[in-house]
Amino acid sequence: MDTAGRWHAPGRVNLIGEHTDYNDGYVLPMAVPLGVTCTAAVRPDGKVRLRSRQAPCDEVDATLCALGTSGWQELPGWAHYPLGVIREFERRGHEIPGVELELDGTVPMGAGLSSSAALSCSVAIALRDLFAPSVSAAEIIDIARRAENVYVGVPSGVLDQSAAMLCTAGHLLFLDVRTGATEQIPFDLHRFGLELLVFDTGSPHRLVDGEYARRRAECAAAAEELDVPFLRDVTSVDALDRVADPVLRRRARHVVTENARVLAVTERLRAGADPRAIGPALTAGHASLRDDFEVSAPPLDLAVGTAVANGAYGARMVGGGFGGSVIALVDHDRAPAMIAAVRDAFAHSHFDAPRSFAVTPAAGAHRLE
Repeated sequence: MDTAGRWHAPGRVNLIGEHTDYNDGYVLPMAVPLGVTCTAAVRPDGKVRLRSRQAPCDEVDATLCALGTSGWQELPGWAHYPLGVIREFERRGHEIPGVELELDGTVPMGAGLSSSAALSCSVAIALRDLFAPSVSAAEIIDIARRAENVYVGVPSGVLDQSAAMLCTAGHLLFLDVRTGATEQIPFDLHRFGLELLVFDTGSPHRLVDGEYARRRAECAAAAEELDVPFLRDVTSVDALDRVADPVLRRRARHVVTENARVLAVTERLRAGADPRAIGPALTAGHASLRDDFEVSAPPLDLAVGTAVANGAYGARMVGGGFGGSVIALVDHDRAPAMIAAVRDAFAHSHFDAPRSFAVTPAAGAHRLE
């Protein structure tokens, strides 16, 4: 039996399909080269020790028997993710005699690139390999999602954890959340002379502040008015006239149209189309998130508008919203000018300069050594 090793789980960019996963819909993410590395070692003493290179002053020592008790509020926020994963393994009957975890992340926190799922999944695959090798990828996804839902307090769906576990290099992951069916969709931007730029606006999203949970509750309320289990079951915007509350109607309209955009983009890419053709769907998705779902923010809107005005084929916010990052699909040789244009626009609006970088589809979670 292994007693130590290193594991990596990636962050993700969701090309299209935002706030559709918890509505039983469709998503189309890709893993990115940035991620979280977990160095893990077995301990025989019933204790857990956590260290993060990004928070060197927040070392956590706990006993396994205390994980199911109160007192979590006193721990640093990042520690709730790995401790929640450990607790879930134990709750499901997997014995952990003790473990030491050291975490090192390159995904910017709060950027909407799913640093939290990268953290949880890196720990989960480490625990699987050390203590429970029969645990499946599907169960890892559920363990990591439940850790975030129960032990952190974010009622997220399975998009981020699925991307971290199931994505493959060079591909987007088409996921039907209801059925669990997946398909790897080729996404070779370099072949077409394209780049997918990320602009981290430096305005961190905070999903635990309540707005994310409110949107989820609003979607559930709209589905109830429409007498369907989930908004996934609504395929025509005309049906939304039955929703009396205009706010709920807008929330539902985003989900219905976003599901349609995911299917349309997937079909085009599956057929080998030039990715430039999907650009308008990305921009339309941002408008829907801004106007119907109301989860955008001024820096996000500025980055999208500037990118499109300067020749991007499409641009949109990514992640849960209320801050975070924007993606822009651009010609490779136009990328430096695009980055400069967005930086200048931010300076003119007195926003901090965004961090910008290109991403390519990376591999999902795996062992390093």
